Order: sequence, then C-alpha cells, then structure tokens
Amino acid sequence: MPSPSDQRQMTDFERLSATRIAAGVNAARRSGVTAVTVAQRSIARAKAYERIQPAVWIERLADEAVLAFARAVDARVAAGEVLPLAGVPFAIKDNIDLAGAPTTAACPAFAYSPQETATVVARLIAAGAVPIGKTNLDQFATGLVGSRSPYGACGAVYNRDYVSGGSSSGSAVAVAAGLVAFALGTDTAGSGRVPAAFNHLVGLKPTKGRWSTSGLVPACRTLDCITVLASTAEDAAAVDTVVAGFDAKDLYSRHAPSGDDSATPSAFRFAIPMDGQLEWFGDAAAERLFRAAADRVRAMGGVAVQVDITPLRAAADLLYQGAWVAERTAAVEPLLRARPTTIHPVVRGILQGGLALSAIDAFNAEYQLRAYQRQAEAIWAAADILLLPTTATTYRLREVLAEPLGLNANLGLYTNFVNLLDMAAIALPAGFRDNATGFGVTLIGPAWSDRALLDYARRFEEIAPMPTPPPVDVAGVPQRVKLAVVGAHLAAMPLHWQLTSRDAVLVRRCKTAPAYRLFAMANTVPPKPALVHVGHGEGGAAIEVEVYDLAVEAFGSFVVDVPPPLAIGTVALDDGTEVKGFVAEPRALEGAEDITHLGGWRAYIAREAAK
Repeated sequence: MPSPSDQRQMTDFERLSATRIAAGVNAARRSGVTAVTVAQRSIARAKAYERIQPAVWIERLADEAVLAFARAVDARVAAGEVLPLAGVPFAIKDNIDLAGAPTTAACPAFAYSPQETATVVARLIAAGAVPIGKTNLDQFATGLVGSRSPYGACGAVYNRDYVSGGSSSGSAVAVAAGLVAFALGTDTAGSGRVPAAFNHLVGLKPTKGRWSTSGLVPACRTLDCITVLASTAEDAAAVDTVVAGFDAKDLYSRHAPSGDDSATPSAFRFAIPMDGQLEWFGDAAAERLFRAAADRVRAMGGVAVQVDITPLRAAADLLYQGAWVAERTAAVEPLLRARPTTIHPVVRGILQGGLALSAIDAFNAEYQLRAYQRQAEAIWAAADILLLPTTATTYRLREVLAEPLGLNANLGLYTNFVNLLDMAAIALPAGFRDNATGFGVTLIGPAWSDRALLDYARRFEEIAPMPTPPPVDVAGVPQRVKLAVVGAHLAAMPLHWQLTSRDAVLVRRCKTAPAYRLFAMANTVPPKPALVHVGHGEGGAAIEVEVYDLAVEAFGSFVVDVPPPLAIGTVALDDGTEVKGFVAEPRALEGAEDITHLGGWRAYIAREAAK
C-alpha cells in the first residue's frame, strides 16, 4: 500500500502532451524547457509510480541512458533542427526491439538482445522522441487483459482492482498515469484498443502494413500492427505522421495509395449495429455510455445508419477458433516444443491448440474469411465509418484470473475482426462508470482511412467537453460510492442524519427504472419502506429516490448500520445507470402495505399525516 506522500504525488500526476512538449523543447531558448528537464521529470514520475504499480515496466532504461538520448535532442535543437517530437518521452511495448535493451515478449526464456532498433522506434528517435523503457504485456501479445505475464499483472489506472486491458497493458498504464506522453503498443485482436478504453486513452490501430512491423516479435504476422496509445487524437496524429511509410525490410509493408484521405465532410454517415445485435453482458453503464457517444457523433454532423454486423462477429470467431491460432503457434514453435513449461500456462494452452491444425484448415479458414470480407464491404457502401463500443464491459483482475478464457473472449467481441478484415480503427475515451473504470468507443474505417479517422477523432473530442478522468486511484478501489435512498434516509426524514454525519452529498433526485414495487413495512420505528425488484412488465413502476455520493469508508460504516430485513444491493435508475441502494429480504413484506401506486415514500408520509 502506498504511503500518504505517494498518494499525494500520484493525485498530482497529469497527462503529458506530446505536441506541447515538442513545441516547448523546440522553443527552448524562449521557454527554458529542454529535453533533459522533460526526461528527468519523466524518470521521477516513473520511479514514483513503481511503488504503486511495479508491473508497468519489464525494463526501464538506466537514467543515464535516457538522459543521453535527451542530451542528443537538445544538441540537435541547439544546432537549429526543428524536431516534430523533440524531447517527448515515450514507452515501448516489450515485443518491439530497441537496440541495447533486451526484448522478452514477457517470456524470460524467449528473451534476446536485438542488434537493431525496430523501424518505427528508430523513426521516433530520429524525430526527437526519448525512450524511457520497455513495458509489460500479456505474454507473446496473447490476451486482452494484462494479467498473463510473469512480470506481474497491471490494473487499470483509475481502479486497480480492474484489468488494465492488454496485451499492451504496461504501455497504456504508462501513458494514463502520466509517466510518458505516448507509448507504442501492438494490436492483432484489439491489444492496443482495449487498454485504451479501460484507461481513458486514444488508441490508433493503423491499416495493416502502413506502419512497419520490422523488429516486432510476431503474434500473427499477417495481421499484426504496431499502434500508439496517447492522450489525444492530436498526439496520435503526430506520431502517425512520423512513423507511417513503406519499409522494404518488412515483408508485409504496403505502399499507401496516392491522394489525401484526411479530409472529412461536415455531414457524414456512421454505421451502428442493428437493434438487438450489441451484447453488453449486463453492463448497463456501458450501454448508456455508448448511446451518449452515438449522440456525440450525431452532434458532429453524423447520420446514423443501421447495419448488420453478423459477418463481423463471424470473422472475429476465426481468430481464436480457426486456423489463425496456428500462426501464433508458428511464431514461438521452437520454444513451445522444447521448453513448454517456460510459457505462461494460459498462453501455452492457446498456442498448443495450433499444433493440431493443418494446411487444409488454414485454406478453408481463408476462404471463409474472404466470404465475410465481401459481406462486410456492404458497410462502406452504406456509411463512411462504423461506430462500436471498444468493449462491452470490463472485469476485475480476480475474475479474469478465475475465468481466463471466456472473459477475455468477451473483451474482444468488437475488436477481433478489424485486422482480419483489413480495416483501420481508432479507440476513443467515452466516459467512466461509477466505479471509475473507463469506457471507450471505436471508430472503424476501411483500409487507408487512417487520417480520416484521426480527423473524426479530433472532432469527437472537440464537439463537447470530454469526460474528466478521476484522480489516479492508488488504493485500487473506487474512492467514492453513489447510494440511492428511498425512505427514512431522504432529506428531512428521521434517518437523514446518518448521511449528513458521513458528509454525503446529494447528487440528484430521480426515479428507479420501472421495475420496482414499494411497500410500507409493518411495525417499524421510524416507519420504513421496502423496495423490491420485480422486473419490467411484471407490475413494476418507477419509484422516487435520492442519490448521494459518499466516501468508500463512510459507505462501509453506513452499511454496517443497516438493520434487517433491509440490506444494501444494486438499484437500477431510470437513465440506465446502476448505483448501490436499499433492497429488502422477503420477510420485509410480511404484513406490509403495497404503496407502489403512490410513486414514492414522501407521498406515503403525506398521506399518513393527512389521516
């Protein structure tokens, strides 16, 4: 557990802006900002955060090595060079090579010392960016959770009880915690987009072959993309400008078509799934936040068009249920056959599945994929971009450790198909659940729509104020809790003091979802109601409540004081959100009067007073 001084330092952390840092260093003579001072600050922040989340880095570079990169930048700026990323600190996922630092892919038995730096990293350093270190990941980039690493599991920055997302886990945490301005990740099935969603970041997954993968440990070599995680679309675009371009060393590098694809119309069509096609796994907050994001896109000038995403879902299934598992196996086959126990057990189980697949399986899967791709092309005839939730929900670390395959698969529901179908995508932050976990949406376009997607992303950020991240949560649990009260704890009621004495703050007065019945319990002093969930269409109604915000510690002491047959559970509100609130055991209804028709406890008290 961090010390109080660590907590103060963490809550002072802020996101670093790549574009602002570069502007400051390039104007060093006027601003006094140098690459060395920026690097020193980044190093200090990284050291402080290591006490909070030690699993972020696999190899943080020695201080002197970082400062040597920074001094070289300052010398170039002093000589008159204007560098697009001058002095910008960044992190590198540890399946991407940096000469002088080992590459492990989160498997110590696989580790090697590269002689050359990966092309994208070399381009970033040439543009003035300063590497801080190599970040943790799901081993061999196989996972969307961030927990499959012998170097430890990462938790989401704003609530560390929950997964950070993966496989680019350490890269996302390093940016969200303010240790670096941007980080390189990779993305085969969503590994750069899922952690962006959970940590309130932008995650750009470029068109396959647009960024070089030379110097990348492959997961699925025909599908892999190196990606960027950043705080804003502007920063992601700055990185893309530097690193995009053909690389003859990469056998899968592609020449971009001619023409500028960055201009986007003021009015455009965006595709959303047909009614009933989105699965939320019970996450009402995610569903509500997605609707709000769609409204935001409408405010940008977008016209929603419903499309059938069945072929996308079918293509996604091929990634882990089809022959592409064998491509993952091919990447590490010698180690898998010679020393299988050195591989993380969950990852090993996945890779071993590829040994049983044949060339016939691979060709049949390719034919299936081509059919799905032809069907998916209909989306681009109907719309300019596709809007999807990045993930349908999120999970606690302990939940994922207990059920590592099924829950991981749920997180890839809306990401797995993108590379298979040769699409580009950018994940954008779209709000927070009440437990401080991030929710995100993804804008998806056809191949080579990258610059257009970046422009749409800028407009998404600018159309209305973006959600403000909560303070960095160093305790690993939500710092505040929202509580709905329905009876004697309402304002001016006899037990309201139990809230005011705990510094609870009224958030709003509203109603529950129309799925409850309200009863006046018999023989209670003071009089108390029982709120019972009966479900929609089962005689339920919307009941008046007040929602209060209070600290976790205060909430805990409040719960201790709740007497039976009442209890604290989860209550659904009329806007689709869920909060903690009063519920009742079945015995609460013995001799109770059904007062649902009154709509709330105040009306009942007024009726009784008038008698």
